[in-house]
Amino acid sequence: MWGRMRKSFAGFVKTVRTESDSDRDRRGHNLFEAAAVYVSACAEDDQEQIDEAAGWVSPEALSFGVSELACRAVIALARERDESPQAVARALLGLPAA
Repeated sequence: MWGRMRKSFAGFVKTVRTESDSDRDRRGHNLFEAAAVYVSACAEDDQEQIDEAAGWVSPEALSFGVSELACRAVIALARERDESPQAVARALLGLPAA
């Protein structure tokens, strides 16, 4: 599983690195910053900020960043609660325990 995640991440890094310099200058934000702003704006129901963050990186990069943020958040909550990541994820989504 981790091998597939590494390969996926490597593909996104390669894509980000091949963007033109002018595109980088125009955006000025990385995918993790875009994901953090996007998710926090969704939580606050701030459509203007959602649209702005979505324009900082490609949709694929934003999707990867949001997924990475979700994984890290679930892991952090699981450690904090001394529960398994699966139990925390299911609880956050309102699903019954497995």
